[in-house]
Amino acid sequence: MNTVNGKLGRAGKLSLCITAIALLSLSTVSPVLAADETKFSLSLGVFVTDRDSETRLDVADGLPGTPVDIEKDLGANRSDSVFRLDAYYRFNEKHRFDFSAFDRSRTSSKLIEKEIDWQGTIFPISTTVEGEFDLNIYKLAYTYSIMRREKGYLGLTAGVYVAEMGNRLSGENIGSREGGGITAPLPVVGLRGEHRFSDRWSFRASGEFFSLKYQEFDGSLIDLYAGVDYRISDHVAIGLGLNSVRIDVGIDGSGLIGNLDWRYDGGLLFLKFDF
Repeated sequence: MNTVNGKLGRAGKLSLCITAIALLSLSTVSPVLAADETKFSLSLGVFVTDRDSETRLDVADGLPGTPVDIEKDLGANRSDSVFRLDAYYRFNEKHRFDFSAFDRSRTSSKLIEKEIDWQGTIFPISTTVEGEFDLNIYKLAYTYSIMRREKGYLGLTAGVYVAEMGNRLSGENIGSREGGGITAPLPVVGLRGEHRFSDRWSFRASGEFFSLKYQEFDGSLIDLYAGVDYRISDHVAIGLGLNSVRIDVGIDGSGLIGNLDWRYDGGLLFLKFDF
């Protein structure tokens, strides 16, 4: 499995936002608790991403397959946009639950320029290969506010990041080859915070992390977000955010033997409703 930092240059820059939100919360001199009356918040947005995805599927006897760059080798779109839902429920001043869901699945078709060994099936050079790559993301997290001030808060978060991933290739005169599927419930921990510059402008950031090597599973995840909200009424805001995610999973089981190294960076434009 590749190192976590291998392709996270942009994500590394976003990590500075996590430090920034902590400093902003700590620098608030007023000791008064924030009077945040929002109990439930729902964000509906368009997520525009740039992706870099490498997959390698091995055969059962341990022989390695061909590392495949899904965008370069198989012609999948590097940039696309999808609908995204984010929400949270705050049941008192210090406790809240967050939820997110979006579908990153896509297809591809290309006359390949190299031979591909896909879990023991050989796709020769100059074969037109059709690909299907599933990635559905569901996130659920609990946040406990360790610091609340008049203009913001800083909280510790823990939750589960569920990634449903699957791969399938098919070629003329070869048929289809399922690459197996996996539902990876990855437990994450991190930080979440907000700083309000004024009644209308606020800055939010979060960082969630996971790393585990146990028996046949070897995986890591980094999910970083930073964005600004502009409140246009008491209950409605618009916003723009940046999100960078790296999922690197190696596994031997559940119909999948090999490694998935998938990254996406993107911008999120959303409409936020607070109640």
